[in-house]
Amino acid sequence: MTTAGPVSPWLPTSPCAPDACARQTGPAAGPLLAAARLTAGIAAVLAGVLLAPLTAPLPPAGRRALVRRWCRLVLLAFGVRTKVTGAPVPGNGPLLVVANHISWLDIPLVAAVLPGRMLAKREVRGWPVLGPLAARGGTLFIDRDRLRALPGAVRAMAGAMAGGGRVVVFPEGSTWCGRGGGAFRHAAFQAALDARAPVQPVRLDYRPTGPAAFVGDDPLAASLWRVVTARRLTAEIRILDPISSIQYPDRRSLARAAQRAVASDSANRPSLSVHQRVSPSPASASSARTPA
Repeated sequence: MTTAGPVSPWLPTSPCAPDACARQTGPAAGPLLAAARLTAGIAAVLAGVLLAPLTAPLPPAGRRALVRRWCRLVLLAFGVRTKVTGAPVPGNGPLLVVANHISWLDIPLVAAVLPGRMLAKREVRGWPVLGPLAARGGTLFIDRDRLRALPGAVRAMAGAMAGGGRVVVFPEGSTWCGRGGGAFRHAAFQAALDARAPVQPVRLDYRPTGPAAFVGDDPLAASLWRVVTARRLTAEIRILDPISSIQYPDRRSLARAAQRAVASDSANRPSLSVHQRVSPSPASASSARTPA
């Protein structure tokens, strides 16, 4: 799926491109195994979407537990192993979860550990397989081409957290291949300040990185096939120390603190960087792959 029409110049972009970054590396799984994984993964997603209405009578804690199990099942069905480092904030209070952004796999990976209402661009609603998954999960959709829609999205996030909910955001605003990253955009952090909610930074990594990356104009079907043909694809989520929003006077300083936490965790790991970290700037094109 590609972006149709002109792209707003304020949208973030990254230098990652499928040919350079999102490539299969090493020996691939056989076609029969890959087809079985693809079938099982799609079946797991659709089963969850169809059965989701039955969970409505359950209390929030029960629904979150089912979402975690479902997302772990989806990852396993697609052949992705998971590794969790660190522990979530105890309790069920309001929380803004922020993570670096590499792949569509980020969505079930975060939800398998820290389920919450995702913030995503409105185009995601129309994606095959992932669109229904996002809608059933209570995703907050935003029209990224309309700056006027941003205050409403911030109010919706703040309202969700003020009621004790959890909101998940990928504040880079565009997918990166995992060998670099973009600056965190500030709007979502205003919602944390308004709701007086702590910020939970998490770091996502995939080994190998290439098959998981979903960047630029990479078709979703091609990304799905890379994932199911990858051998020993492991997704790691590292839960970092929470950040109190009360300690920061504005959204910019809070966003920088969260970005430093994620970047510092990356700096302490083996370097794979092939891109320089960049700040959001006007560009002629933006990734079409990206929950906002």
